[in-house]
Amino acid sequence: MSKTLSLKKNPVSNFSRGFLCPFRAGKFIKNHPRLLKYIIVPFFINVVVLSAAVYWGFSFFNTVVVHYIPQGEAWYWVILSYFLWTVAILVTMVLVFFGFTVTGAIIASPFNDILSEKTEEMLTGIPNDEPFVFKVFLKDATHTVMDESKKIIIFVVLMALLLPLNLLPGGSLPYSVLTVLLTVFFLVVEYTGYVFYRKHLTFRDQKRFIFSQKFLMLGFGTGVMGVLAVPFLQFFCIPLGVVGATQLWHDLSGLETVQPDN
Repeated sequence: MSKTLSLKKNPVSNFSRGFLCPFRAGKFIKNHPRLLKYIIVPFFINVVVLSAAVYWGFSFFNTVVVHYIPQGEAWYWVILSYFLWTVAILVTMVLVFFGFTVTGAIIASPFNDILSEKTEEMLTGIPNDEPFVFKVFLKDATHTVMDESKKIIIFVVLMALLLPLNLLPGGSLPYSVLTVLLTVFFLVVEYTGYVFYRKHLTFRDQKRFIFSQKFLMLGFGTGVMGVLAVPFLQFFCIPLGVVGATQLWHDLSGLETVQPDN
């Protein structure tokens, strides 16, 4: 409890710890190789979805965007052309990023739930004694996918509501700040959600948990977004986020951690 209280009193330390959480998760996975079999499926889902998103992004850029960029020899046409190319590249990158994040989150959600559960078992040393029943797994997987879809729809709607800000004079800066904050919040909700769902807790409980540790969660969401921004490291984003969020929950719950595998 004193450790948690000290974190609350030190925003910088809190943010730093949250930011490093995905990288700490990587070390945890390395020390617990038994987790790898639960990571294989989300990893390949990441690879397939990101590859498809990048391919679609290039296709969209080449067949749609380039075709509509105006051409001309006058100096103002050159400036306009460079400006529109920059905007088009940024828009394509954003579409690829969100396409990958959204689709990957929905498809991998049932496997992420299992990964979170196994991570907590290794942290606490308390195994889940419930036998595996495919019918139950299918029911839980369906519920998880539906829950993920609802969260993502809300996120997309909120992003769309912010879009008009970018069209107003001087609105680019507030739009950029708000979209980054919203993305960070979405990532925090996304990856901590697996723990809360398994424990049959509500979104109100999750929201209370997140806002009780504002800087820690802000750092965690920023760290995950940083992983997403690094080429090739993106492939590992889902398992790092899931394991990292489970570790955060475990740390703040005050449960004892067992020794790592030898």
